[in-house]
Amino acid sequence: MSKPLKQIHLAAHFPGVNNTTVWSDPAAGSHIEFESFAHFARTAERAKFDFLFLAEGLRLREQGGKIYDLDVVGRPDTFTVLAALAAVTDRLGLTGTINSTFNEPYEVARQFASLDHLSGGRSAWNVVTSWDAFTGENFRRGGFLPQEERYSRAKEFLATAIELFDSFGAGEILADQATGTFLRDARAGAFVHQGQHFDIHGRFNVPRSPQGRPVIFQAGDSDEGREFAASGADAIFSRYAGLAEGRAFYADVKGRLAKYGRRPDQLLILPAATFVLGDTDAEAAELAREVRRQQVSGATALKHLEFVWNRDLSAYDPEGPLPDVDPVVSEEHISRGRAQVRMYRDPVAIAREWRQLAEANKWSIRDLVINTGNRQTFVGAPETVARSINEFVQADASDGFILVPHITPGGLDPFADKVVPLLQEQGVFRADYEGTTLRDHLGLAHPDSAAPPAEQAAS
Repeated sequence: MSKPLKQIHLAAHFPGVNNTTVWSDPAAGSHIEFESFAHFARTAERAKFDFLFLAEGLRLREQGGKIYDLDVVGRPDTFTVLAALAAVTDRLGLTGTINSTFNEPYEVARQFASLDHLSGGRSAWNVVTSWDAFTGENFRRGGFLPQEERYSRAKEFLATAIELFDSFGAGEILADQATGTFLRDARAGAFVHQGQHFDIHGRFNVPRSPQGRPVIFQAGDSDEGREFAASGADAIFSRYAGLAEGRAFYADVKGRLAKYGRRPDQLLILPAATFVLGDTDAEAAELAREVRRQQVSGATALKHLEFVWNRDLSAYDPEGPLPDVDPVVSEEHISRGRAQVRMYRDPVAIAREWRQLAEANKWSIRDLVINTGNRQTFVGAPETVARSINEFVQADASDGFILVPHITPGGLDPFADKVVPLLQEQGVFRADYEGTTLRDHLGLAHPDSAAPPAEQAAS
């Protein structure tokens, strides 16, 4: 007996100005004006996507002591944008990345609970930690948190926030039929939390939301991050968009759920994915090459190489050979506020490997960055892309994708118009929303006020 087809989950990430977007393209719009966010959200909702996703930028990145070129547009506040989008959408989920290192559980829980009410139960929180003191300089607590404590604080932060979400039980507001007035349970909103990182007690002031509590996302890829997601997240934002590595990640994380009393369907795995569409596969492949060259200008290629070499490379020709000097290995780094720095733990070995690749392929600096950087995940005619997405999901390499177009805000429109109808024809993607909340879209149960797995894991 054949296995029933899985239903695909789709979401859209508004990426802002970075080296994913071709922000210099004439078709690109503002990355900070509200109409860009509104257009993007309306397209995602028209296509019946599960949710829109916003990342977080708490400080402008720097390179060589100057603001990094691709970040100069700035980063608008996540909650403000999502609250505004709640007013111009009806069903689309609204997911925001909010840091657990520099914030407090009460304020974050209150903001997400409020957004959940404003949107009718469509909010989600992507829980992240911060790894660098540079970002922390913007906050009262600075870079005080040792790296080994990041997930410890994050787990307790999430558990505490869930305690606050759940502090209003089913009987928080009772109607007195005889008098026509409302009686409020004296225990409603009361909370007490004593732990390693937080010692708070008081009364939460936002009642239970339409979906019980916001959906919880997690985006870490370390062993600690995977364990954190397995213990209490509803979905994980993965970076694995290749079939083999996707299946390995999927099996690993899903395999961790049982020890927390959870089923595989209680955690969705959704990798980020880019795409390039053409009328034919050949046309799409040619367009993808053009997009990659637009994404990686000569100046961008040198900046990227500086992440590894940790030295000023502005004197080098991006169309010329790689530097013959080795990277500078130091705790002080030329690039500040970029997560990519952490990826190159042995920069001398990476430099050696890249020189060999460049020599073997006769690549310039720019060629190397283009060919070793993130390529488009799905490239082809709409039929090819739809088939590839479905094969990936049915092979248990993911439960769907968070799509990142290279043009904003209009880059999602071709996917909505050409690929989504094909997935609907195959019976693997919804023709219309069947519920009103984000938990409905994702197939997640509405939680009751019993202690959730995240709370149990942090105790």
